[in-house]
Amino acid sequence: MEQFLSKFASFLWGAPVLVLLFIVGLIYAIRTHFFQFRKFGYILKNTGGEIFKKGSVKGEGTLTPLQAVSTALSGCVGTGNIAGVATAIFIGGPGAVFWMWVISLFGMLTKCVEVTLAQYYRIQGEDGIYYGGPMYYIERGLGKRWKPLAVIFAVTIVIGGLGTAAFVQPYAISSALHSAYNVPTWGTVSIAALCCGLVLIGGVKSIGKFCEKMTPIMCVIYVLGALGVLIVNFRNIPTAFAMIFTYAFKPFAAVGGMAGGTMALAMSQGAARGTFSNEAGCGTSPITHATAITPHPFKEGMYGSFEVFIDTLVVCTMTALVILSSGTDIWQSGLKDVPLTMAAFASVYGRGGNFLVTLGIVLFAFSTMVGWEVNYESAFFYIFPKKTKTAKILLRLVWLIPAFLSLGRTPEIVWTVVDISSGLWCIPNAIALIFLIRIFMMVYEDFERKYILKTQDPSEPLAVVCKK
Repeated sequence: MEQFLSKFASFLWGAPVLVLLFIVGLIYAIRTHFFQFRKFGYILKNTGGEIFKKGSVKGEGTLTPLQAVSTALSGCVGTGNIAGVATAIFIGGPGAVFWMWVISLFGMLTKCVEVTLAQYYRIQGEDGIYYGGPMYYIERGLGKRWKPLAVIFAVTIVIGGLGTAAFVQPYAISSALHSAYNVPTWGTVSIAALCCGLVLIGGVKSIGKFCEKMTPIMCVIYVLGALGVLIVNFRNIPTAFAMIFTYAFKPFAAVGGMAGGTMALAMSQGAARGTFSNEAGCGTSPITHATAITPHPFKEGMYGSFEVFIDTLVVCTMTALVILSSGTDIWQSGLKDVPLTMAAFASVYGRGGNFLVTLGIVLFAFSTMVGWEVNYESAFFYIFPKKTKTAKILLRLVWLIPAFLSLGRTPEIVWTVVDISSGLWCIPNAIALIFLIRIFMMVYEDFERKYILKTQDPSEPLAVVCKK
């Protein structure tokens, strides 16, 4: 069974998903004249530059921009940034990092598109909460005939969420604590499930407030720790970059404890790990962003670009450089997953390195476990619209079960589950994005006139186009 799943994951991340994501990213980049590059400074200024400003929130929605981006980031910044990067390097070699960058540079715009459409086609439920995401922009943007595709996407989110955030994240927490401090895995999983359940009791707003406080803290702690390693190993950083660019286009020979790999393997590993980490093209983060308070859909879309930049081009890159600059005796040692990242940190901090990585894993993984539940619950209630209090409680209890199923699993099967889940929900979402380009360009051009060129009054309403 494991062999079949592994082959299926390799197939998904061979041609189907890679080609679709590349086509989507390229089409929108050409149509917007590569907005993510032309207006990179504008994106940062109008997202990270004002996210903490008081009184800057205008418009309708459930969560503030900071809560929405923190919740979405908490779903992105997780084990993929620590264990996923290490796994990509172990399997695909240093060149995998290059392809992680490529998929992320195009992903900055892809995620902007997804979030914009999610905001544009969102609805307000009877409970007062805003709902949106690919299932809504597929049905409302492409028409009722496309509803089966929307349902397929929602099903992949429900099942895939249980298989990734609810399964992988507690596994990562328990494995890290057991590896570093020999803490029993069953005890860690039980505590993680209990704490997660307590946060989920309050629903979307409770999750948003939790992530608003947790996400910035966990990112700062990890980035500062990584910076310390890079400062000590700064002489090795140019060599690390050279390896990344060299092995992106040539086979990586078997050395030390590493098996070696081809360019295709480096490409698939980099794309898979990068996409799992930043979720660009997956259609998952837009579900959270659809709840955000914002004056314009594209304004919230730029927060999607900001997330990809922070998640992959900053946090994942720092992890990769930490590993590759720590010496061949570490990154070619045959270690993989969390132990490889731990070894790189320990080369500078000693036992403190294990603590830093373990703390990062615990914070990142737990925040993902909490933040992703919003996507899972929203997708479920798209399929079964009746939102009773009992249904919500049962859904949140079911969310805690996979944590216990993760006990005793191997890293290989865990990451195979991740690859299959993220690959499956990418396909229906990417197909929809290709057909919704006209609508997105209408929203983008409206934003450009009102906020960039300032030739139109921002208070003028934006028309909503829905298909029958």
